[in-house]
Amino acid sequence: MNDTTVTLVGNVATAVEYRDTATGGVARFRFAVTARRWDREKGLWSDGPTSFYTVSAWRSLGANLATSVSVGEPLVVHGRLRVREDERDGQRKTFVDVAALAVGHDLSRGTAAFRRVARPLRAEAEPGSWPGAGPGAESRTEPQVGAVERAPVLGPAPDRDPWAVAAEEAAAESATQLVTVP
Repeated sequence: MNDTTVTLVGNVATAVEYRDTATGGVARFRFAVTARRWDREKGLWSDGPTSFYTVSAWRSLGANLATSVSVGEPLVVHGRLRVREDERDGQRKTFVDVAALAVGHDLSRGTAAFRRVARPLRAEAEPGSWPGAGPGAESRTEPQVGAVERAPVLGPAPDRDPWAVAAEEAAAESATQLVTVP
């Protein structure tokens, strides 16, 4: 699949909304990116136009983002770009979304202290309580010493899962691109 990946540097424009879904939690927020240019005549930096993006982060990235980010904070967002058009109030509007693969604070503009998320022991966790757990997830038990912890097993995707739809579209597109050479 030929995804367009982008890295954006900007500021959080809206509060992060976090929702639990059947396929794992998702965090969404608006992200503002303003181009800055050096004005030689004035000898100052001047702001260019601001572009706004809707950023979505799934599963553990979304959960961590929701507890770590506030409005106005400078971030670096890396993810898959998606441009879509919609008609609202009789006018066609263009929306630009980014499915985040990685998000971090912009350390050129401040400091941060990383805190690793401590996942609960398997015996302490209730089925479905860890990030990424969904319907049909197996129950967890306390791991044995030296045992490798496995990722939770997820149930089937819902009918309108955006990732499943994108995967089906990509599979259909690649099937139509097959060419026979004599």
